[in-house]
Amino acid sequence: MADRVPPGTVVAGLPLLRRIVLAGARAGFVDIRVHKALAGAEDLIAGTRAATLTADEPDTPRASRRIVIVPANIVPQPRWLRSLLEAELDREAIYVDPSLTAVIETADAAGILAAASRCRGAGELLAELRGARTQLAGTFELTGRFTLTARGDVRRAEAWLLRGLIKQREGFMSRHFERRISLALTRRLVTTRITPDAMTLVSVAVGLVGGAFFLSALPAYQLAGALLFLAHSILDGCDGELARLKLVESRRGAILDFWGDNLVHAAVFGCIAVGWTLATGAVWPLALGSVTIASGLGSAACVFRRTMLDVVPGAGASMTDRLTEAFTHRDFIYLVVVLSAVGRADVFLVLASIGTPIFLLLLLWAGAARRQA
Repeated sequence: MADRVPPGTVVAGLPLLRRIVLAGARAGFVDIRVHKALAGAEDLIAGTRAATLTADEPDTPRASRRIVIVPANIVPQPRWLRSLLEAELDREAIYVDPSLTAVIETADAAGILAAASRCRGAGELLAELRGARTQLAGTFELTGRFTLTARGDVRRAEAWLLRGLIKQREGFMSRHFERRISLALTRRLVTTRITPDAMTLVSVAVGLVGGAFFLSALPAYQLAGALLFLAHSILDGCDGELARLKLVESRRGAILDFWGDNLVHAAVFGCIAVGWTLATGAVWPLALGSVTIASGLGSAACVFRRTMLDVVPGAGASMTDRLTEAFTHRDFIYLVVVLSAVGRADVFLVLASIGTPIFLLLLLWAGAARRQA
């Protein structure tokens, strides 16, 4: 619906109207209509599943339909829109929240669409609909959307979107240090043409270059490698942030990100093992590296689906689930940095060669227990 903030206002790299439409599609809305009065609407929604709302809408079957009215000055999160789509409502009642977002479960979808095509804003439409329906205060959550009242609100809306990118399952250092840096980078990258997949490849390249420095036993080289490993971890956050911020998440991108990350881990473990062998002439460090890499990749295969879905253990989760979840955090990189500063990255390899097989066994045990439950 028309509003004071132009629909072409760019918020975190996307025009506002396009952001609303893409968020709706991500939330599961199949039929999305955009008011024809919005300036440049057809260009802004080009390539999406949305269409402009016209007075001669095709007849809609008189089965009950869920209609969600979102003003054009709302910056929505897909999860919020999904909650509106799935909420339990009384038939033919209008649920309205303070932003004038409204939800109606109705058998007269055609009548509401016709009214919407005549009105120039959400307020005008709701005023027309109130006469025939009961209006109730919105019972849905209010934290999943940001209302723009003026152009000056854009930076606050972008900051709000960025805060929403922080994942549930993150280690302490990742949340309080790495994420701050990655979000600052993402805020600048979102206005460029750099894609999430491109950021994944950059991150992997940085990590692989860092791994090569562990071929040396010198503290300076190992520290350089560890810092590049840390830089990889920070940049690895940017690809997912860009994808979620621009609403272009894809399974292909998630797979590339996940296995690219694990490729870097394998390269770092392997280079530490080879560097240790080169420094001592012993062969057994290669065995430690092989065990660590094999166990790490096996663990990655076990947690792949859960990691992609960003699932965290709930209140009823078992101790095993909580323990295995804790092991997926990447705060171990800071231990690599500390040990590398004194030229003892080999100590980390020893610890990893013990920890990763245990982690793999825990994952297999937890998986077997879930299957038997």
